[in-house]
Amino acid sequence: MRALALTILATLLVLMQALAAQARPESFADLAEKFSPAVVNITTSTVVSTGTGPSPVVPKGSPFEDFFREFRDRGGQGDRPRRTSALGSGFVISEDGYIVTNNHVIEAADEIIIEFYDNSAELEAEVVGTDPKTDIALLKVKAEHPLPFVTFGDSDTARVGDWVIAMGNPLGQGFSVTAGIVSARNRALSGTYDDYIQTDASINRGNSGGPLFNMDGEVIGVNTAILSPNGGSIGIGFSMASNVVTRVVSQLQEFGETRRGWLGVRIQDVTEDVAEAIGLDEPMGALVTDVPEGPAAEAGLEAGDVITSFDGKEVRDTRGLVRRVGDAEVGKTVRVVVFRDGETKTLKVTLGRREEAEGAVPAVQPDGGQDGMAETTMMGMTLVPLDDELRGQLDLADNAEGLVVTDIDELSEAYEKGLRAGDLITEAGQQKLSGPADLSARVEDAREAGRKSILLLVRRAGEPRFVALSLEQDKDE
Repeated sequence: MRALALTILATLLVLMQALAAQARPESFADLAEKFSPAVVNITTSTVVSTGTGPSPVVPKGSPFEDFFREFRDRGGQGDRPRRTSALGSGFVISEDGYIVTNNHVIEAADEIIIEFYDNSAELEAEVVGTDPKTDIALLKVKAEHPLPFVTFGDSDTARVGDWVIAMGNPLGQGFSVTAGIVSARNRALSGTYDDYIQTDASINRGNSGGPLFNMDGEVIGVNTAILSPNGGSIGIGFSMASNVVTRVVSQLQEFGETRRGWLGVRIQDVTEDVAEAIGLDEPMGALVTDVPEGPAAEAGLEAGDVITSFDGKEVRDTRGLVRRVGDAEVGKTVRVVVFRDGETKTLKVTLGRREEAEGAVPAVQPDGGQDGMAETTMMGMTLVPLDDELRGQLDLADNAEGLVVTDIDELSEAYEKGLRAGDLITEAGQQKLSGPADLSARVEDAREAGRKSILLLVRRAGEPRFVALSLEQDKDE
């Protein structure tokens, strides 16, 4: 009997857990009612010239020429400037009138009007600062009384499957609430500092700049973009994560601009073949392809180093490093751990400011004595030493050295990995090259060390990248 009772009790516990897992909020009304007063509609206006838009292409002398001219000039407007309007959303983050929205909502606007949820007031806003890299803008309005506002939450605690609600002004229809779940996290679209929360809560044009709330009423994202073949919501929307937004807003509020850390390196992800070629246990970290003049060069970083730790935190890939460097304080001295020549080395780097770095490049790149002009073929490539004539043809510096690819087998691994005629190979096995003999020596060294591939540093139009090529194919040639 006791055993039966225990079985029934266990079954009831399982059922209760299953019901709890399936539990859904009965209503979002309380959240919507509480926080909607802090959500605003944003109307912008801009003066544009009617002559700047597209116009029909009509052959000169055509009977339709006069017709289209009359159509364009109808009403006597001609090419006179006219005022256009656009709509978006935003939300108040302080009682004294700071408002967050998207940069693209207010970009190029010469008038910004804020309309509150209860239509109690329309206030003109001024731009405090913008950050096109994260598409965030901070506005300020002057109100006669304290404004209702919302607070940011920790976007890193949001889990896939959590309920979220979006508020805003979709398609100019006025205040609206939609609900859904977190569909994915850490999405990257096109920006260097992207960290988007993906949601199936309906987001449409006009929702841009509005808040994405969790069930505690905290803003965990700023609704920014949708993925759609037809311009409407298909359940794939993106909100910039609040942990990115809060740092940007804080800097805009304090300085009126962003101040991001700058390391001063070009980097690429470490692939499995690159890791094997340099003796790294696993494909992780950020591989340095170039070190122009800047903080990293002053600290002793070199092309070929793999950055495995930055300021005490592990670096898994280039995206992670870019985010950490950008979030770091300008002028801060940080410890950077690199993997070099089979060993780890710790360097101290004093970070510069990204915005002030002339010619600063994006931190991610997806993508001597000579032997005479003797031509050699290795790994599917025809190579010749660099001379003054080739330096001129390739617009290279007078001190540039390496091997020039003059021809390449389209069936070779080198071709598959993107090498082309005109590329300059400056290093092999992380050692400089001046002639074919150097490359042959590096290949033999790699084989004797038991490597299956060799790492080449390739430059094209000044842009460096590392490529790992298999040694087995060269052995058979």
